[in-house]
Amino acid sequence: MSEINPPRSQSQPQTQPMEEMDVLERRVHELIALTEQLSRENKALRTQQDNWSVERAKLIEKNELAKSRVESMIGRLRALENG
Repeated sequence: MSEINPPRSQSQPQTQPMEEMDVLERRVHELIALTEQLSRENKALRTQQDNWSVERAKLIEKNELAKSRVESMIGRLRALENG
């Protein structure tokens, strides 16, 4: 006759692996949430960078226009002075 072993208490051996799985699952969810947050922040920063680049280009253009006008006024003043 074969000997029948009584069922072992499975709560103790399986508790630790289940707790580890729960910890890993929570950590994965935290990492997913962090990745999503960083992705949103990255997108916002890229949009902000694009906006700053556009504004910088406009300011450079305005600066060049002002420089041209000032140089033109200086030229007219010198012409009046020498005239």
